[in-house]
Amino acid sequence: MIIAAAQFTAVPCDVGANVARMAAFVTEAGGRGAALVVFPELAVTGYELEAVTSDPERFLMEPDDARLAPLVRACREAGVAAVVNCAGRREAGPTISSFVYGPDGALLTRYDKRHVTDSERAAGFVPGTVDGRFSVDGTGFGLVICYDAHFCELAERAAADGCRVLLASSLYGRGGGAAERMTIFPKLARDNGLHVLLANHVGPSGPYDACGLSAVWGPDGEVLAEGPDAEAGLVVARVSAPGS
Repeated sequence: MIIAAAQFTAVPCDVGANVARMAAFVTEAGGRGAALVVFPELAVTGYELEAVTSDPERFLMEPDDARLAPLVRACREAGVAAVVNCAGRREAGPTISSFVYGPDGALLTRYDKRHVTDSERAAGFVPGTVDGRFSVDGTGFGLVICYDAHFCELAERAAADGCRVLLASSLYGRGGGAAERMTIFPKLARDNGLHVLLANHVGPSGPYDACGLSAVWGPDGEVLAEGPDAEAGLVVARVSAPGS
């Protein structure tokens, strides 16, 4: 199976422009043989925490939001599943959420970030309570969102549940963030025998200058594919079944 991470510079709070860009990535991923494409944290709006929570009617979404229709249609037309990260709506408050649409456009699962940061909590975001799981073509996937990856028990539970791949929608900045990603994700792969995919922003998003470098690591912790640090694009890798 081929999987892909899409990195790009989101237009701040421009849902229409970002969704159109993401739909184009879904189409491109299909053309390159990918069965799944993963987008960065809050890709639909950019990492604009205060702006998003200050106008919930405008920016909070549920999986059937009409503004996501171009993405869902692209999944269906390309036959590609997509992990779409946005600001979600829950009764308890706003969430940072991954909506996963299957290759037929149907919702496979929703995952709300379990470990929100102090700044996300201060902006009003609330943590999720359930692990994210789904499968495509018989392959099990686990979900994390950025800071979640710093809590090894999430990856451990994914492996225990039979997942073969851990998918991280993230935002890592230049400098310390770039160094963190090279420590955290290879270790998650090695320690749990998982393929690990990181989808990261590139360029400005909220208060950060994201470092790009989206990547896929094999279960031995070695890099299978890695994107550039200054350009948008897809990072594509094949994940093989054990023993193949």
